[in-house]
Amino acid sequence: MGADRQRVEEAMLAAVRTSDDYLTEIASHLISAGGKRLRPVMTIVASLVADPTPGSASNDAIQGGIACELVHLGSLYHDDVMDESETRRGVETVNAKWGNLQAILAGDFLLARASEIAASLGTEVAGLLAHTIGQLCEGQIEELRFTYKPERPLDSYLSSIEGKTASLYGTAARIGGIVAGLDRTTVDHLTAYGTAYGMVFQIVDDILDITATDAELGKPAGHDMVEGVYTLPVMHTLASGGAAAGELRAMLGRPLRRRTQRRAIEIVRSGDGIRRAISTAREFVARAEAACDALPQTPATAALRGATDALLSSVVR
Repeated sequence: MGADRQRVEEAMLAAVRTSDDYLTEIASHLISAGGKRLRPVMTIVASLVADPTPGSASNDAIQGGIACELVHLGSLYHDDVMDESETRRGVETVNAKWGNLQAILAGDFLLARASEIAASLGTEVAGLLAHTIGQLCEGQIEELRFTYKPERPLDSYLSSIEGKTASLYGTAARIGGIVAGLDRTTVDHLTAYGTAYGMVFQIVDDILDITATDAELGKPAGHDMVEGVYTLPVMHTLASGGAAAGELRAMLGRPLRRRTQRRAIEIVRSGDGIRRAISTAREFVARAEAACDALPQTPATAALRGATDALLSSVVR
């Protein structure tokens, strides 16, 4: 897998290289900052689930994976503008370093490159990626509908994270199956797995936003609450009732100052909200495992099965 990861890095940098050095620098900024490349890895592993002795990934799997990763990076460029974020992955955000206009246009450029790569893999992959970009927008809009609203319902949260996060993981896995020429049933099970993995990923990320340190996150802890985005641990804490929940509710509904932010984090950390959020994540782990049960039992499938458990272990001490 190490060699395939290197192929992904090289292909991503090649995909955003242009005749304009300035645009190339901006477009490659977060690529150069590094990352786990989970979406390309998902595509690569998915493409190998029918192979009992998997070798290197095909070029189509590499290209499909980086198309998904470029969509993800483009969305981060846009998110950082909306959130006025100053750091990402331990480096300055594009908007902080070059400005909002450059960040928006560079994000659009990454989405365009992703679409171009998807088109090279066929009309089905092109249509799938275009649909997924739409789902990302729908998920983000759903989140914005309830910004600074403590009464945000659970259905809204789940719908939002399925659109803005899980859909791209489902697409990454689906593309892997498509480019490998797998049968439709297997492709559908891969999609179900990727979507469930994405749900676990986002719930875990939202838990870590409360439980991890600034250094561990590479950004300020509790940032979601500051921005008025009330995620699952916060929602469960509010629903639990009692004095602490009442105190938290009184703080929310507006931007938090630093001292209030620290107190809000303390309340969520000390309550039942994190445990209940972990329980919800376990439900999606079970869905991912059910999808794996329906796949060929190969080393690649075993890797998929272990991936959701690894995610959950990062918040279960």
